Amino acid sequence: MPTLKQKPKQRPFCFSVKGHVKILRLVLTVTSMTFFIIAQAPEPYIVITGFEVTIIFFFIVLYTVRLDRLVNCVFWPLLDVINSMVAAVFMILISMLALIPETTTYIVIGGVFGLAASVFCIADGALIYRKLLFNPSGPYQKTAVHDRF
Repeated sequence: MPTLKQKPKQRPFCFSVKGHVKILRLVLTVTSMTFFIIAQAPEPYIVITGFEVTIIFFFIVLYTVRLDRLVNCVFWPLLDVINSMVAAVFMILISMLALIPETTTYIVIGGVFGLAASVFCIADGALIYRKLLFNPSGPYQKTAVHDRF
C-alpha cells in the first residue's frame, strides 16, 4: 500500500522572515513619522513617511489575507520589490535632509529611524526579489546537454 506524503504546512506571513522584516519596516517608518509630526517638521517629511506607512500596511494586509493568491492579474512580488527600492531611495533622501541641518532633537531622531527603515526597505526588497527568481536557492547553473545523460 503506497504511503501518502503530506504537504508541509506553509507558515503564515506574519510568522515568516519576510513578514517580520516588513512589520519591523512598518514600525520604524511609523516611529519616524511620529517624531516628524511631534517636531512639526516640514510637510514633505510627514507626507512621504505617511505614504510609506500606508503602502507597507497595504502589503502586510495583502499578504496576510492571501489576496496575492486570489488576484492573479497583478504580479505582486515585482510591485513589492519596486516599492521597496523606491521607498529606500525616498527614506534615505528624507532622512539625510532631516539630519543635515539638525533643527530639533525630534527631527534628528526621526531621521535616524528613517535611515533604519531604509535599511529594512533594502532588506525587504532583497527578500522579495528572491521570490522573483524561478530558482530561489541560488544562481542559475547552465549545464551542457551531454552532461544530462
